[in-house]
Amino acid sequence: MGAAPSTPRSETSAEQLVAAFVGRTPCPISSEFWNNLLELPLSLQWPRHRVLHACQAFAQNNYHTKHLAKLLVHLVWCLRDAISTPDGSTSAYKKAINASYIASVFLKFMIENTRTYTWEELGLDIDRTENGLENFPKDQSLEHFVMQGILHYIGTAQVSGHSLFLHHELLNFVIVAMSTQLCSGPSPEAKDVHPFLDAAMLQESNIVTSVVRRLLLNFITRPRIPFNGSSHPIFSDNGEPGVLRRVGSAAANIVLLPLYTINLLAGSSGESTGSPLADNSLLVLLTLIHYRKCILVDDLAINNLETSDESQNLMESSAFHENPFCKALQNSKDIQFDRADIEGNVHNDAVVRLPFASLFDTLGMYLKDETSVLLLYSLVQGNVDFLEYCLVRTDLDTLLMPIMETLYNAQRRTSNQIYMLLIILLILSQDSSFNATIHKLILPSVPWYKERLLHQTSLGSLMVVILIRTINYNLSKLRDIYLHTNCLAILANMAPHVHRLSGYASQRLVSLFDMLSRKYTKLAELKNDKVLKIVSDQIEDDNIADDMSTELHIYTDFLRIVLEIINAILTYALPRNPEVIYAVMHRQEVFQPFKNHPRFNELLENIYTVLDFFNSRMDMQELEGEWSVNKVLEVIINNCRSWRGDGMKMFTQLRFTYEQESHPEEFFIPYVWRLVLAHGKMMYQRSKMCRHTWRKKICLVSSEELNV
Repeated sequence: MGAAPSTPRSETSAEQLVAAFVGRTPCPISSEFWNNLLELPLSLQWPRHRVLHACQAFAQNNYHTKHLAKLLVHLVWCLRDAISTPDGSTSAYKKAINASYIASVFLKFMIENTRTYTWEELGLDIDRTENGLENFPKDQSLEHFVMQGILHYIGTAQVSGHSLFLHHELLNFVIVAMSTQLCSGPSPEAKDVHPFLDAAMLQESNIVTSVVRRLLLNFITRPRIPFNGSSHPIFSDNGEPGVLRRVGSAAANIVLLPLYTINLLAGSSGESTGSPLADNSLLVLLTLIHYRKCILVDDLAINNLETSDESQNLMESSAFHENPFCKALQNSKDIQFDRADIEGNVHNDAVVRLPFASLFDTLGMYLKDETSVLLLYSLVQGNVDFLEYCLVRTDLDTLLMPIMETLYNAQRRTSNQIYMLLIILLILSQDSSFNATIHKLILPSVPWYKERLLHQTSLGSLMVVILIRTINYNLSKLRDIYLHTNCLAILANMAPHVHRLSGYASQRLVSLFDMLSRKYTKLAELKNDKVLKIVSDQIEDDNIADDMSTELHIYTDFLRIVLEIINAILTYALPRNPEVIYAVMHRQEVFQPFKNHPRFNELLENIYTVLDFFNSRMDMQELEGEWSVNKVLEVIINNCRSWRGDGMKMFTQLRFTYEQESHPEEFFIPYVWRLVLAHGKMMYQRSKMCRHTWRKKICLVSSEELNV
C-alpha cells in the first residue's frame, strides 16, 4: 500500500498514492513516494463522501505513520528549493503548492474533529533519527521548523509569476494551522495549546518584520491571480488543466477544502474581480497581531504570597507574552523617512517600513470591508507614527467619507463594525488640528445621502449630521448606551473647533437635545407618577424601579453632554457659527423646561445669555415686512461682530479620550475569527467561541465626573 506507483498521473496510480498517504503503513521520509505524491496533478474529482472517508482514515492512522509531519517537512524543503532556484523552477513551485494544499485539507479535518486540545493526534513529534532527517535542527520543534520555513518564504519571496499561486496556498495553510484557536474559549488561558501559532510567535525578528511588511504590501498592491489555463505553466500540463485548475473544477463536490480554495477557484473562468491574496494576507495579519499567549503562573510563586487575596489576584490577572507581530505593526515607519529622522534618531533595520501614503489610500478604498476597518483601528490605536500621518493629511475625506457612508448605512452593517468606526473617529477627534481641518474641507455633494441634498457642505458638518443620525438609529434599534456615549464623545471633542457649521447640521444638533429631552421627560413621568402597574411582588417592583432610575440617570448625562456641546460652540466659536445661533433661537422653547434643573442650570445660563443678546438685537431692528430666514441670519451675522461674550461662564472643555480595555483579547480574538469564517463562508462544527458584547472604556476629562 505504501509502494510508489510507476505512473502517478493515471487515475489508478493517483488513488494508490492517496491510499498510501492515508493508510496504515508508514512511508519513510526519504522515500520516492513523497516526490510522486507531490507531483500528482490531483485530477480526481472525488465526491464528498470519498474525501470524508480519506480524511477519517488519515486521522486514524496519522499518529502512527507521522505522515502529516513528513509532508510538512517536505513542504519546507520544497520552499527552500523554490527560493534557491535562480529561474524559479516550475516543478519546485508545483510540489510546494501541492504539499501546502494537501496538508491544509487533512490538517483542517483533524482540527475540526479533534478529541483533545493538546493536538497530540497531529503526530508532530517526528523521529529525528530516521534516514533523511540527519540535518533536521535538533533545537527546534517540528512546528517551529515548519512555521519558520513558511513565514521565511512569505516574507522574502517576491509575489509574481509562479510564486503568486504558492503565496496564496501558503496563506491558506497558515489560516488552517492557526484555527486551533477555535477549539479554545474566547479568553486565552495558560492551558491553551496552539502549536503553529505559538511557533510563529517565537520566530526571529527579521522573519516577523518581513512577514508583516509582505502581508501589508499584499494588501496595498492587491495582486490578482490570472485564471487563464494557457497563460501560466502551473495551469497547464501537457495540454491538460493544471493542478489548481483541476481543484477548481472539483470544488463544487469537495466541501472539506481549506478556507478559501473554494471561493478562489470554483467557477473561475476569467481574471478574478478582487484580490484573494490581499484578503488572505489581511486575515493572516489580523489573526497574528491579535493573538495572545498566556504566561504560566508558577504555583510556587502563588504559594509564597502572604495573603489569599494576593494569590487570587495573581491567578485572575492575565499576563501575556509579548506578541512580536503586534509590536512590529505598532513600530512600523513610513518608508519616506531616512534611516536617521529629523531628530537624528537612527532606526533599526528590523523596523517594518511601509509606504504610508499608499496604505492610507488603500484603506480609504476598502473600508466597506470589516477587515480593513479592523486594520485601520489597529494602526491608529497602536501606531503613533501612522496616526500622526493620518492627522497631517490634507485629504482626510479619503478616509472619512467611506466611514460616513458606512455609518449612514448602519442598518446593513454589524454592530462591531459600527463600534470600530466610531472608536476610530474618537481617536482622530482627540487631535485639535483634525477637528479644525474637517471644517475646512468642503464637499461639492454627498450623493449617497438621500434625506436631502447636501451641496457645498463641510466635512465637519457632515460628520455632525451622520453622528446624530447614528444616535437616532441606536435609540430606535440597538438601544446601546455605549454607542450613544461614543457618538457624543466625538461631538464633544469637535465642539470647540466648529467652524461655519451648516444650517442643517445646526438644526440636527438642537433636535438631538429635543429628542433626548422628550425621552428624559417621559422616563421622569413614569418614575414620579408611578404609572407602572406591576402584578408581582415588591422585590421585582424595586428592581424595575432601580432600572428606571438608572436609565433616567443615563439620559440625564446624555442631555448634559449635548448641552456641553452646544455651550462649547457658543463659548469658543460663536462668531464663526451664525447657523448654530439661529437654530438655538428658532427652537429656544426646548430649553425652557430645564432652566432650573440642578444638573443643567449653569450650562443653560450661558445659552440664555446668548439668546438674550440676540433676541434683544432682533427687537431693536426696524423691519419692513415679515422676518425671513435670510433676514434673521443677516442680523445674527452683523451682531456677531459686536459679541464680546459678556456674562458667559467659562467651563473646562469637555474632552473624551479612548482607552483600550484591560483585556481587549476577549473581544478581538473571537471577532477576528468571526471575520475569517464569514469571509471564507465556512463554519467550524466544534467551535467554543462565544458571542461577547464589546465594551470599551471611555475616559472623560472634565470639570466633573459623568457616570455614563
